[in-house]
Amino acid sequence: GLGWATAHGPDISPPDAKTPGIERATYREVALLCRLREAIARLNPHIPAGARDDALRRVLGPDVPGLVNANRQVHRWLVDGVPVEFQKDGETRGDRVRLIDFADAKANDFLAVNQFSVQGPKQTRRPDLVLFVNGLPVVVVELKNPGDEDADIWAAWNQLQAYQQDIPDLFHANVLQVISDGIQARMGSLTSDRERFMAWRTIDGVATDPLGPMRELETLVLGLFQRELLLEYLRHFVLFEDDGRLVKKVAGYHQFHAVRAVVESVLKASAPGGTRKGGVVWHTQGAGKSIEMTCLAGALMAHPQMGNPTLVVVTDRNDLDNQLFGVFAAASE
Repeated sequence: GLGWATAHGPDISPPDAKTPGIERATYREVALLCRLREAIARLNPHIPAGARDDALRRVLGPDVPGLVNANRQVHRWLVDGVPVEFQKDGETRGDRVRLIDFADAKANDFLAVNQFSVQGPKQTRRPDLVLFVNGLPVVVVELKNPGDEDADIWAAWNQLQAYQQDIPDLFHANVLQVISDGIQARMGSLTSDRERFMAWRTIDGVATDPLGPMRELETLVLGLFQRELLLEYLRHFVLFEDDGRLVKKVAGYHQFHAVRAVVESVLKASAPGGTRKGGVVWHTQGAGKSIEMTCLAGALMAHPQMGNPTLVVVTDRNDLDNQLFGVFAAASE
């Protein structure tokens, strides 16, 4: 209903593939190579084929030690493109190979695959649902049966931790992880502990729990996996903080919609004839203001209508000043 194509894992994987639906050569492959190669060619027609192939190789095997570091590297490539060099007119040129078209969501390939088995170094694991954008696995969803007394939502979280150990390659391009028992649903990042897996409680950014408390998974899917929204989230609402230990943080639903509202207000107020006055976002303590401001800064700086804006942050306490500086510096990318 959201415009994603769907597939059943065994149908697109050897040796069970129902030709011509084969999508990968072996169960070790975590990306859907044909879709990724086609997307790179489609989005980068001005870049020579050799440079595009080089970008493809780098994305499939980021030469970075550690899963979180590899995830950070691939995320930067998803957002900014993969830097490449090539010869043209006798000169060495530099450019970036785009992996995603953020301007036009329909220019990308969206596929949801259930029962997607992956063969790791020691054993094969089978996540319940993997969402692919242009052949790259950006979301992993683990589901538990609400009728099973022993299989609650945190059993799904434990399962995700096991997947990260056993099939780490699946998480190089991962943006989000979702767990649900059919009633409750939570989303988080690669490094989120249980407390940081949060509910997504809105679809339109206005009404909270619009479908009722028993339909959290449906609210999350409709509120976050609309194609345009997911790409916007991937681009502006994922950050890596490195203050000695690398942590991946993702915005909650209130931060996501607050930033979107502020950007809209700023663009309107700063346009010719605008009031030059934006709006106000009011927060309780501990609601994530620092991360929200970081995401807002990134969204404004990247917006084509903003040019190169100057952002001034005013605080009334030294500890808050230091905290904010630390958050912005740690998430400088």
